[in-house]
Amino acid sequence: MGKPGKAGRPACNFQRRQIKKGKPVLSFNLGSSSLKFALFLMGEKEKLLARGEVERIGAPGGRFRMSDAENRVLEDAQGDFPEHLIAVKAVFSALEKLDLPRPRAVGHRVVHGGAEHSHPAIIDRGLLVELKKLIPFAPLHLPYEIRCMEAVAGHFPEIPQVACFDTAFHRRMPEIAQRFPLPGDLWDDGVRRYGFHGLSYEYILSVLGARARGRVIMAHLGNGASMAAVKNGRPMDTTMGFSPTGGFMMGTRSGDLDPGILIYLMAEKGYDAGRIEHLVNHQAGLLGVSGISADMKTLLDSRRDDPRAALAVDMFCYHLRRQAGALAAVLGGIDTFVFTGGIGERAAAVRRDVCRGLDHLGIYIDSHSNKIHAPVISRPAGPCTVMVIPANEDLMIARHTFRLLSGE
Repeated sequence: MGKPGKAGRPACNFQRRQIKKGKPVLSFNLGSSSLKFALFLMGEKEKLLARGEVERIGAPGGRFRMSDAENRVLEDAQGDFPEHLIAVKAVFSALEKLDLPRPRAVGHRVVHGGAEHSHPAIIDRGLLVELKKLIPFAPLHLPYEIRCMEAVAGHFPEIPQVACFDTAFHRRMPEIAQRFPLPGDLWDDGVRRYGFHGLSYEYILSVLGARARGRVIMAHLGNGASMAAVKNGRPMDTTMGFSPTGGFMMGTRSGDLDPGILIYLMAEKGYDAGRIEHLVNHQAGLLGVSGISADMKTLLDSRRDDPRAALAVDMFCYHLRRQAGALAAVLGGIDTFVFTGGIGERAAAVRRDVCRGLDHLGIYIDSHSNKIHAPVISRPAGPCTVMVIPANEDLMIARHTFRLLSGE
């Protein structure tokens, strides 16, 4: 795992030699009950070798799936995975069984890096101590991510690991965008707008190339969703705030709420912190409004016959339009608008409805291009280019890991 040291310090010489000798890098993206992974061959060229997921960790009826770069199934098995350690061992065992290269490094998506971590960092004992102190900022994610790091270190101590923080991208936002209108001592205690989906946004900017030098709004739309404004490569603002619950409505998350609602629920309805957390993270958003589902495809299929499904979709698109207008104001206009994430990549109706009414920003959608999910879905003569770019956080994790450990 490497000698303890200051987070973000370059890898020791042994780790550099190790990562240069063989370049397979394993990316881990952990949830409370799932483990997504991808194995890449890194170097002058980047090549996906395999990707997969372990589902229902800690519950009966788990499943392990793995496919190759062409989506051909390599492994699909049922089984129980009582804890994340078992899931991690299952990944390494499958890679060995399928004669895939043994990873020379493991990179982890870490949902929260606090105010101090603005770059990927080698995982050592010191960093683990720091991350455990950050658990109150991300109690739904960090405990499981830390367990995964410890599982890899305990059973594969020779493999160096790197933490890639989803919040790091937004640390370069202006302070005015990071602050809440609260007393300064709370800012000192870490109460600020952190922003999330940073790894996804970094990847999108790498795909945009020269376009990133303009005024860009990116919309990462999945079960969790956010938008970010970037000007000449620098993040200027984002919709998510102190936690991934903030911003606009999502699959089961409320997005921003009037604080008076929470005070009312506590004072008049007897809600405690746990019940409020469950409400805003698991019972709100598309699910809460529709009463049917958090899945956008289900709601789009149902909205003609169910007014609640139609209302949920309409609210989601309205919230996005409103946020797009606000972010455009921050940037002083917009040159490129990017949709990514599951909804952003596959829900043409959502893209269409979001962009309706944004013609004052120079956004004009070509209906045929949008319908076929073309890379560019705006009209050729439009002043704003609207694009659809598939998300690839796994590759961004592998890039950060390889670059840090190889000294490149």
